[in-house]
Amino acid sequence: MSTAAQVLDATSARPPLGARDASFRLQPLRAFRAVRRLIADKEDTAQVFEVMRALSGRAIPNGYARLLKTPQGGAIAYRREEFADWLSDEAWLAQFQPGTVGAAYRDFIAPRGLTAEGLAEESRKVADADMDAAHPLLWYARRLRDVHDVWHVLTGYGTDALGEVCVVAFSYAQTRSLGFALIAFAGAQEFRRLRDGQPYGKAVREAWRAGRKAAWLPEVDYPALFAMPLDEARRMLGIVPPATYQAIPQDLREHYQRAA
Repeated sequence: MSTAAQVLDATSARPPLGARDASFRLQPLRAFRAVRRLIADKEDTAQVFEVMRALSGRAIPNGYARLLKTPQGGAIAYRREEFADWLSDEAWLAQFQPGTVGAAYRDFIAPRGLTAEGLAEESRKVADADMDAAHPLLWYARRLRDVHDVWHVLTGYGTDALGEVCVVAFSYAQTRSLGFALIAFAGAQEFRRLRDGQPYGKAVREAWRAGRKAAWLPEVDYPALFAMPLDEARRMLGIVPPATYQAIPQDLREHYQRAA
């Protein structure tokens, strides 16, 4: 094939889904079906990405545009490093001293068997998401995906059912993605059905307010943040302890998970 033909072939190829206007069209029925599947099986993480794909709307392009407007965010976007590569480097994670964000992340994922690559694999189960495409909007979407467990560490929410609902509510405030809003609402409604007097709804609302008050986390330089003491990082980012969530007994935070 001639060089000219190769160029023409490349320009006529289907662009990444994130680059097409159709990718920003909201698909509520698709999202609600995925939420029902997620409620039926809370271990089916792929349904979270299905919801996000259906309801991301303009959240990804708007977030990326905001990233470019800040000096630090612009530099991060220019480098376009894959944060999952850092998180998958065991030698890199092992260097962080106790008390740092990096050590807290390491201690968070190890007993739970969580990995950045595992989360990435779940996102790839959404057939039309083009998650690995070489496009800046898809890179930004991957960045939001890869920091999910880091946000668990920074906010103090666990991986119990209530903790997941709360970190999703926090994420909605940070990203304005309607997918996060729907998952948080559906999870809060499931807890409401328990009718055991615990302030589950208050905990979720508290998480949303915390996300609004905190610094904008998508622009954070995470490799640098990992070397900081966790308490100092939280103060710098304006993240407060989740008092209502922590006041609910641990076994009850998992109740919805067990009852379903």
